[in-house]
Amino acid sequence: MRGFGAKELLECYARGVFPMAEDRDDPRVFLLDPDERGVIALDQFHIPRSLAKTVRKDRFHVTVNRCFPIVVDHCAAPARGRENTWINDPIRNLYGELHERGHAHSLECWHEGELVGGLYGVSLGGAFFGESMFSRQTDASKVALVHLVARLKTGGYTLLDTQFITDHLQRFGAQTITRNAYHRLLRAALKEDGRFFAMPEGLSGRQLLQSITQTS
Repeated sequence: MRGFGAKELLECYARGVFPMAEDRDDPRVFLLDPDERGVIALDQFHIPRSLAKTVRKDRFHVTVNRCFPIVVDHCAAPARGRENTWINDPIRNLYGELHERGHAHSLECWHEGELVGGLYGVSLGGAFFGESMFSRQTDASKVALVHLVARLKTGGYTLLDTQFITDHLQRFGAQTITRNAYHRLLRAALKEDGRFFAMPEGLSGRQLLQSITQTS
C-alpha cells in the first residue's frame, strides 16, 4: 500500500470502494466494490422495544472520539463468534490518519468507567460508512448504533453504509441493495454537508430517542 494514504482512501470511499484484509495478521490490503451493499435507511431505522428500554435507562455512558485508536483495537481483537477479523496494521494506520483529519469517528459505551462497547466509521459529505463495532456487555454495541443514528439524523446525513448485512443489523432495518442503487445513493449523499457534531454529547436516553423520532 505504498503511496496509499488518507487522501487516497477518501477518494475510494467517494467511488463506493472500501478496504479490507484477509486476516488481522496479513499485511496486505485489498479494495472492494461488491455487487450488493448493506445500508440502513435512516428514516426507517427500527429500535427493538427491549433495546429502547435499555437506552431510556441510560445504562451506558456514551462518548464521541474519546479513544478512537482503542475502539479500533477492540474491533480488531478476536472475540467469541468472531475469532478472525479483517482489521490489520495497515488498516489501523489508515483510519488513524482519517481520524486525525476529522473524517473518522468513534462512539464509545462505558459502564462504571470501563469501555464495554463501541463502533467507528468514516464521514464524508452526507454519508457515513460504518466500519466495525464491538461489545463486551449485552447491548453495548447496539446502544452505540442508536446513538450514531441519532447523530446522523440530527446532522443531516442521508446514507448509512453498513457494507454487509448481518442478522444483528437486520433487526434495525438494514437491507441489501444492488451496487448501482448504492452508487446512486452515494452520489446524492456526497452532495450533502453532514454535520457529525450537530448533536451535543450528554443527552439522556429519552432525549436521544425523541431526537430520532423528531427527525424521522
